[in-house]
Amino acid sequence: MDNHIEAFVAHLKTVRGASVLTVKAYAEDLSQFVEFARSQETLLDAKAIDTAFLRSYLSSLSTDRALARASIARKAASLRAFFRYLVRRGVLTSSPAQNLATPRKKTPLPKFLSEDAVALLLNAPDPSRPDGLRDRAILETLYASGIRGGELAALSVGDILREGETGEATLRIRLGKGNKERLALLGRTALAALDTYLERGRPILLAGGSRANGALFLNKLGGRLSDRGVRRVFDKYCDNVVSVHKITPHTLRHSFATHLLDNGADLRVVQELLGHSDLSTTQIYTHVTTTRLKEVYDRATGVE
Repeated sequence: MDNHIEAFVAHLKTVRGASVLTVKAYAEDLSQFVEFARSQETLLDAKAIDTAFLRSYLSSLSTDRALARASIARKAASLRAFFRYLVRRGVLTSSPAQNLATPRKKTPLPKFLSEDAVALLLNAPDPSRPDGLRDRAILETLYASGIRGGELAALSVGDILREGETGEATLRIRLGKGNKERLALLGRTALAALDTYLERGRPILLAGGSRANGALFLNKLGGRLSDRGVRRVFDKYCDNVVSVHKITPHTLRHSFATHLLDNGADLRVVQELLGHSDLSTTQIYTHVTTTRLKEVYDRATGVE
């Protein structure tokens, strides 16, 4: 079983082009399954695993470990993908996980900021400091483009593609889900914040080291700001925004999509801007805007 899992993980990396986080999640899920099988003194032979055993494993995740439905559903998905791979490789003739039922997970509505809260967040960094100029450029770029935190951390200076004298630009995103390259729009306000950072902030940060290799956003040592570093930027400014939930880079991505739809943007345009391959992924934002409309209506009509 261990050899099959190693081959499956390698397949995810080399053939499927899955992200590092996705590969890690699959590997951890399958490792936990193997641990359970050993605890049950089950022969670790793929051909010896049947649907009943898989169901007992998922049941234990709920009763013994009290995992949430979403976590159990993810582990079931990992098992389905793994055994489907074994069928394709000819190791098995059929998958014991094919008809594996899992608890239906609730899809939470994405959390977002109001436009006023976004304005507070964007104005929070100190413009007299080089890292403040960087942080303002980070926040403006995320909100204006709707890109992910990891995609922003991977940007290089050469990925800013300017459009003549229009005062606008696009960003070349090289690190999207599935390693698909795409372009993201960047408005004038965000571009102005980037230019200020490039002129007055980045040179000072760059002086702290020589490991930038063309990276757009730098840390205090002059190296590329990591995905975790981008998250720390949000943690730093959380208190400046009146919010009942923790702010992350994805909060601005959700806010970007929600505000576009609130202002009449076409759903397929938002899908393209977010880089979603499936329209159904984008449609969750329509639920958000519908919920907001109902709240406004209820307040206006006095409905409790």
